[in-house]
Order: sequence, then C-alpha cells, then structure tokens
Amino acid sequence: MDREFMEYDVVVVGGGPAGLSTAIRLAQVAAETGRELGICVLEKGSEIGAHILSGAVLEPRALDELFPDWKERGAPLNQPVTEDRMMMLTRTGGIRLPTPPQMRNHGNYIISLGNLCRWLAEQAEALGVEIYPGFAAAEVLYREDGSVRGVATGDMGVGRDGEQTANYMPGMELRARLTVFAEGCRGSLTKTLFERFDLRADADPQTYGIGIKELWEVDPAVHSPGRVLHTVGWPMDQQTYGGSFLYHLEDNQVAVGYVVGLDYRNPHLSPFDEFQRFKTHPKIRPVFEGGRRVAYGARAINEGGFQSIPRLTFPGGLIVGCSAGFLNVPKIKGSHNAMKSGMLAAEAIAETLADETDAGGIEVEGYAERVRGSWIWDELYRVRNIRPGFRAGLFYGLAHAALDTYILRGRAPWTLRHHPDHESLAPASHCEKIPYPRPDGVVSFDRLSSVFLSNTNHEENQPVHLTLTDADIPVRYNLAHYDAPEQRFCPAGVYEIVRDEDGENPELQINAQNCVHCKTCDIKDPLQNINWVVPEGGGGPNYPNM
Repeated sequence: MDREFMEYDVVVVGGGPAGLSTAIRLAQVAAETGRELGICVLEKGSEIGAHILSGAVLEPRALDELFPDWKERGAPLNQPVTEDRMMMLTRTGGIRLPTPPQMRNHGNYIISLGNLCRWLAEQAEALGVEIYPGFAAAEVLYREDGSVRGVATGDMGVGRDGEQTANYMPGMELRARLTVFAEGCRGSLTKTLFERFDLRADADPQTYGIGIKELWEVDPAVHSPGRVLHTVGWPMDQQTYGGSFLYHLEDNQVAVGYVVGLDYRNPHLSPFDEFQRFKTHPKIRPVFEGGRRVAYGARAINEGGFQSIPRLTFPGGLIVGCSAGFLNVPKIKGSHNAMKSGMLAAEAIAETLADETDAGGIEVEGYAERVRGSWIWDELYRVRNIRPGFRAGLFYGLAHAALDTYILRGRAPWTLRHHPDHESLAPASHCEKIPYPRPDGVVSFDRLSSVFLSNTNHEENQPVHLTLTDADIPVRYNLAHYDAPEQRFCPAGVYEIVRDEDGENPELQINAQNCVHCKTCDIKDPLQNINWVVPEGGGGPNYPNM
C-alpha cells in the first residue's frame, strides 16, 4: 500500500518537555503575530507522559517564561523543596557533606515530570497544536536535495517474521517545512541524523548514565514533604561514578533512584542490583520498610554537557532538549534547559518561516545563536569540567569539583574531554565479580517483578526492536571477553544467555517484550552491535506519576 501523508509547517518528534515547549512557544508566537501555523507533535508512548521518567526536581525558570501564570493555570507543581541534604555513605553509616551550590534547590519543586508533560499537552492543544500519541516516528524522510522532509510513522500489523498480518496498516508520512527532533536521550532517529549530517564533528562524544527509579508510598512517620537527599559512595566502588536521590513528594510518596555512569569499567557490574543493594543501607532502609513500591522504570541520561553539544541544525530540521544533551550533571537537572531550548527553537523557527518562501532546504541558523546567547550556554559552560573530573575516582572528583566550583568558579583555563562509554569496559578476567545479595522482597526486588510495575507492554507478534548488526558477536565477542555484560547493564532482563541441557552452545535470547526503552544497550554494547529502533507505536512502559 502507498503511505498516506499529512502536511504541516512544523512537525515535532517527541512529546516530552522540550517538544511540547517548542510547540507551545511556536503557537504563542504565531498568535502574537497573527499568523497561522500547522503544528503537530508525535509521541511514541500510548499517551503523553507514558514514557517520561525523571527524578524530578524542577527548576521553574523556563516554565516561568513560557507561562508566567502557570500557578493559576493549575500546573502540577505541588511540593516545593523544603530541605537539601547531601551524604557520603560508607558500608554501615554515612557522613553529612555540605550541599554544593549547584544542588541547592530553594525555589524548586519536586514533581512528576510525566504529569507536567500531560499538563503541557493540554496547554498546547488549547493553542491549536495537534498531538498524536501512540504513533512512533520510525523513519526520517528526505527531499531530493538531501534536506529533511519530515518523518514517517512505523507500519502496524507486521509479524515477528517480517511479513504483513491481516491487521497490517502502512505508516503515515508527516511532511513539514521544518522538523524538530525532541526524542530525548539517545533518540533512534536523532542518532541517524548525527551520522548523515556529521553533527558531532566538532563535539566530544556524548556520554551517559543509566538512571533507575522507583516510586513508593511510605509510612507517614518517615515522610518529610519537600526533603531532597542525594548520596554518593556505597555501594559503588570509588572508581565508578554514581549516586542516589530520594525526593519526598506530597501524599506520603517518595521517589528513589540511582544513577550509574555508563563509563564504568567492570563488566560484572549491574546498575539494577547496585540500586537494589543501595536501598538496604541502614540510613536508607527505614524510609521504605512498611511502605509499598508502586512504580518502577529506567532511562539513560546525557552526561556529556557542554563539550558534547552537537551542531543543532541541518537543512530541514533541528534538535532540542535531551536529544542535543542539555542536562546539567552537577545540578542533576535538565528539564529547565530542555524546555528553554525548545522555546528558543520555536522563536528562531517563527522568524525563519516568516522570511522564507521556499518550502525546501531551510536551515534555522538563528537557533544555535540563540542557544549560545542564553542562560543554557553559560550554565553548562561553568560546570563543564565537573563530570569528567570523576573519571579519576570519587575523592579526586569531589576535590576537583570543589576547586572548580569555589575557587575557579567554572572559569578554568582548560576543558576536560570525554571518551565513548562503550570503549570503557575491561576484560571480565581482569575484574572482580560482584556478589550481589538476593532480593529480600521488602525493600529490594528482582528485575521481572520490577518490570511488571512499569506497566510495559509490547505487541508480541512484531519484529524485535532490539536489532543486532551481527548475530554472532554476543557469544563470539561479548561473552568471551566480557562475560555477556548485556545481561547486567539492562535493567529489565531483556538480554539472557541460554544454553542447552548440557550447559553448552550458548546463545543470546532477547526478551524484547520486557524493554522499558531506556536505551542503555544501544549505548554500552562494546562493539555497538545492538541498535535500538522503535517498536509499534504505543508499545513500551506506561509510567504513572513518574
């Protein structure tokens, strides 16, 4: 069948804070100037917010600019931060640390970012933006001159064998004068744009962490609304970057999470199991004993910062938010920068479309200029050396961060560089195995019961969306050299080495139905053999209040 198509002025790929802020600001500017613009937002999740996962403490700076009256409009910012704590954990205790200035949260709010996106979508639709959840953008469309023409959604009703079923429906083309890619961290289409337009030619490799989060209802006796706690130290070794957060929301809820830098060396390390072990610490366990775990999820996050910002525009489109990598790692926040980048992009797009009559090959060069002149650029520049300083170990990283923050004030005459995460693993034979305790079912749990709480669902009879460039590499190389690290770096039990009855003939089994779309496998696989592509639209996790 031929694909049907729809035409818009601007198509936004991704219904997160960056994509929705782009659409909203563009609609606002159009209304202010008396113009009509066709604006569409595509979201691969079953609803807006279904795939959104973040801590999250929100700095409302960008929201204040986008909607100065957000309180009157009922934005779901219900719990202001009341207390900041920073702690270094030892095996049995903890040492209170001073809270660095970047991590002080006066004036910020503990929120569900998914709920904020749901609210932003309501505001966007009220401004005339068309939003289509459940439609995954699976292909970038190009014009004859090589510029981006839009995107196509994935075909529906294709069986696991690649053949069309009786329910087959071809994808739809969404053509646009400009296409905005707001897919979030490690977007599957954005990754192809980096290669096609060589957008990373003048930037360091992007580096990442894996963030794993649970939402709990806790005993009111241990609940402190507005408290923010961050920890470093145990259970991580001193050479591995990582740490935790505990955010006390309203209604006796606590968001707890753990982030592990994906530049870790030991292939035996399991970020999921480090998180579960963390919750058993004597300083942490009492918060969750007697409580109830209600949600679970995981997501890769950008950690490259200033050095890793790519070229942001190309003929026919541009990149906003975490697709570009605007997370401030020392601040542990990125939503305000993601939203601001979308707003800057919208203003530049409106200016470009007002001056441009040709429908093809437009490049919004003013967007990058606006970003460089904004508080995003200054904020990321000042903290550019803090994350890479931790490659030398925890204590050196803390000392270097203190020097950079308090003495040099982010103005060091040097810039530390980044290296690709997938190149960091040492051979398994050179590293100690890590004896993780069995989950106790009280505060620590296994992968499968955790995935159940993510409400993950995929149509079973569809092509596996975790594709391998070479099917032999998982056993011939990953298993032989690194003891199949994909079994451990995946937080959802997707990858499993199975053997025959005699324990021979190992094979990699991919349990794609478990995938929570964190993208860790696409990042950390040693030979970059795993390529994450979108499943059928609407598939994946369905996060409530995350």
